[in-house]
Amino acid sequence: QVQLVESGGGLVQPGGSLRLSCAASGFISSAYAMSWYRQAPGKERELVASITAAGYTNYPDSVKGRFTISRDNAKNTVYLQMNSLKPEDTAVYLCARRRGTTNYTPTDYWGQGTQVTVSS
Repeated sequence: QVQLVESGGGLVQPGGSLRLSCAASGFISSAYAMSWYRQAPGKERELVASITAAGYTNYPDSVKGRFTISRDNAKNTVYLQMNSLKPEDTAVYLCARRRGTTNYTPTDYWGQGTQVTVSS
């Protein structure tokens, strides 16, 4: 049974950092591309980071240089390091598995998300 469980969210001041974790079970996450998305109230879900099975990463301009996606294959876990956080980064962050090894394949499994709130 495929499961994705996010953790690490919370309240942080502007300019602060958080590291989110996505613990995978029921499959070998290193064999798939994985992504992080976020959804803020009243806004569409937004892709914020992806990593291919080979380890290539990509980011939208809104987070490039501030967010870093990585994976620990021994722990079957994907991380999202978020630095220089801004109030507009406030959202529920969700981890997703892609059906294949590249970032161009559709997602097929999702976690339930973790709340990130950036506020002073």
